[in-house]
Amino acid sequence: MSSNVIFFGWNRSLPGRERLSAEHFQQFVQYLAGLQQGGSIASFEPVFLEPHGGDLNGFFLIRGEPAKLDALLASDEWVTHMTRAMLHLDGSGVARGLTGELVNERMALWTGLLPSS
Repeated sequence: MSSNVIFFGWNRSLPGRERLSAEHFQQFVQYLAGLQQGGSIASFEPVFLEPHGGDLNGFFLIRGEPAKLDALLASDEWVTHMTRAMLHLDGSGVARGLTGELVNERMALWTGLLPSS
């Protein structure tokens, strides 16, 4: 049961690197749009969180087929974007996740492994 989303989140731009972050954000959106047009990903959605005092203030949710997402994470272009992000974003990180029917499958696996009382 593979994951069908990539979660790329961040806290904020590093002080003094806000313009670089804004430029890279636009370039990353263009990159993802190209991946979507080419069929490498199904969709993507950028999300900015309202101020809440936490250390996660925005993220991209990237949806796709598990094998295609595996290939994406291994690509030179992805690694370059993530390396660039580390140079201007505080708290950037990537995680794989599940949505849709895969959540039900994972929950069934989890509950099936619970010891009986």
